[in-house]
Amino acid sequence: MKIAFKKYHALGNDFIIPDMTTARVSKNRIPELAGTICDRRSGVGADGILVLGKSKAADIKLDIFNADGSWAEKSGNGLRICAVHIASSSRKRSFLIETGTSVDKARLGSKVRGGHIVTTELGQPEFAAKRVPVRSRQKFIINSPVKIGTVELPMTCLAVGNPHAVILVEDFDFDWKTLGEEIEHAKPFPNDTNVEFVRVLSRKKVRVAEWERGAGATGSSGTGAGAVVATMVTLGLVDRVCEVQFDLGSLIVEWRTTDDVLELTGPVQFVMEGVFDFR
Repeated sequence: MKIAFKKYHALGNDFIIPDMTTARVSKNRIPELAGTICDRRSGVGADGILVLGKSKAADIKLDIFNADGSWAEKSGNGLRICAVHIASSSRKRSFLIETGTSVDKARLGSKVRGGHIVTTELGQPEFAAKRVPVRSRQKFIINSPVKIGTVELPMTCLAVGNPHAVILVEDFDFDWKTLGEEIEHAKPFPNDTNVEFVRVLSRKKVRVAEWERGAGATGSSGTGAGAVVATMVTLGLVDRVCEVQFDLGSLIVEWRTTDDVLELTGPVQFVMEGVFDFR
């Protein structure tokens, strides 16, 4: 089966959008498609795929599938990539996009080389343990110890449409990838979790190493950036508008005072288009 696709990235967090209007891929094979096309050796290579469909509540419905085939409730970078993709065939520059947990507004800003600056809403962060979800006797886990294997690590657990564990660090001179994978699948997280290791540089800037559920170490994460800023504001360490640095650049997050909604801004760039032979 020949499937046309386009690929984009947001600070290294890359996604493929397959053209499902011409390809007849059954729903139960979409996880298989994600795993196959995202393989970086035998496929196109990406952190996940974005499957677009019709929505009664928004301009478009967005389903996110990670590179391992698992479904994700939300992706901040995925939302922004989706906006750039649908804007390429529309005169509109602002869209309502439905994900697994909410309907969020995304809008295109100024042009950058190969793409656009895009802003999207991420909704309100949820700190209640049962909403993350995380198994705990505590109502909230805010810079509190969580048992990971045989040790307890202080972290903040919250949901930004999907689960996150945010951990303060002094530097990145440790095997954070192995630790991130261990935390992702740890028993306290029934749905697994994304993991952010954070170094605070100032009240307006943080540095993050990202381990994404279902994708591993990624160049950046939109919901991860939102989770980091919400956590650091709650801990009193940063301002409500903060730069989140990743290896390839920065995302700007604002935790709005008017409605407690997180807003994410950063670049999205087109990478390539082609046809994938899915068998």
